[in-house]
Amino acid sequence: MCILLFKNSTIVNENQIFESDLLVENGRITKIEKDIEVPADCRVIDAKDKYLLPGMIDDQVHFREPGLTHKGEIATESKAAIAGGITTYMEMPNVNPPTTTLEALEDKYQRATEKSYANYSFYLGATNDNIEEISKLDPNQASGVKVFMGASTGNMLVDSEEVLAKIFANCPVLIATHCEDPQMITELEDIYRKKYGEDVPMQEHASIRSAEACMRSSQLAVTLAKKYGTSLHLLHLTTANELYQFESVKTLKALANKKITAEVCVHHLFFNSNDYERLGSQIKCNPAIKDESHQKALIQAVKDGIIDIIATDHAPHTWEEKQNTYFKVPSGMPLVQHGLQSALEFYHRGIFDLELVVQKTAHAPAVRYQVKDRGFIREGYWADLVLIDFNKSETVSKDNIFYKCSWSPFEGHTFGTSIDMTLINGNIAFEDGQHRKERYAQRIEFERK
Repeated sequence: MCILLFKNSTIVNENQIFESDLLVENGRITKIEKDIEVPADCRVIDAKDKYLLPGMIDDQVHFREPGLTHKGEIATESKAAIAGGITTYMEMPNVNPPTTTLEALEDKYQRATEKSYANYSFYLGATNDNIEEISKLDPNQASGVKVFMGASTGNMLVDSEEVLAKIFANCPVLIATHCEDPQMITELEDIYRKKYGEDVPMQEHASIRSAEACMRSSQLAVTLAKKYGTSLHLLHLTTANELYQFESVKTLKALANKKITAEVCVHHLFFNSNDYERLGSQIKCNPAIKDESHQKALIQAVKDGIIDIIATDHAPHTWEEKQNTYFKVPSGMPLVQHGLQSALEFYHRGIFDLELVVQKTAHAPAVRYQVKDRGFIREGYWADLVLIDFNKSETVSKDNIFYKCSWSPFEGHTFGTSIDMTLINGNIAFEDGQHRKERYAQRIEFERK
């Protein structure tokens, strides 16, 4: 592996911003101090006026492989991820066939070994009848167990409270939940279908997949977790209603002891229901983007330590699929290439401190998921790094999108930040808008008992 020396970089790490050199050898950070002497056979990178951050760890993506590769693939979507400063991803099980057996889980790891450009891990999916597979899972074998308590593809909707209780009682690893009450949603879909037929206006999506449906489901998840002492992570919160259920913590030490945690996704921070008029089906996703009052509450909850992690829920669909009428349009949007940039917009707007963005996108996922030697800029840790230029803006266009689906809800938007360089395990994987041909990704390890 190459030796790299970053000179005069501004490092953002563990609630500090400071100027320093940083040396990378054999894939890991070996020295962080000023005025490091240049070793032989070393590439020197002048990082003056640029910021060096730990790469984002995205704990929720859908890369669509196997079975749905017309939308995205491990190779294409992981390349888009590193272009956006995401160095590690945790991928979801609702593919075809779904990742609901240990054999299917290991098949995905093998695929990633051969194809991924970013570091990777995968979830095992829960169903109404795979509790035996879940109970056999080694805690270090998967990111966690994903439980869809709202609609999903195939047989992955877990709608039996008896089964949910067994999963929460017996799961050997963190449970990550999608919380929406399916019965409430079905009833509302029937009401709106009778009113509009197939042409339900896209802005009604937030009414159909309502705040009440989210609240009822997340209450059930939290109740079960407290009853059985389960390690629970609620994915993509969208409502102010749900926030009272979570303890506020602001330190990573406190987060390490927090058994019930919460996440928000970048699109629920960035957009609100007013954007349906402009973007329509492009921002149709589950749970739905809701009104400005919920958006503001989520932003404040990030600042208050109620929400622990910022992720993307990257979920690409083809442009053609997104042109259908309401009930036929699939939910989800491509986000990994612009996830970190969109989170950093809140720094540019004076809403989030830069240290807070780094905590929520890198440190907190590493701590919550007990990821080994990643998520921080520390000597001895893997050099998963992103070099950011705050003096160079970037406008999203079809010419600079790397997703297989070739579109983004951010098209036309100018971000105040550009991604100058991304390192994967100490190797430059993306620089000046170009990917290296080589792949440097690794299966991430966990430190769990």
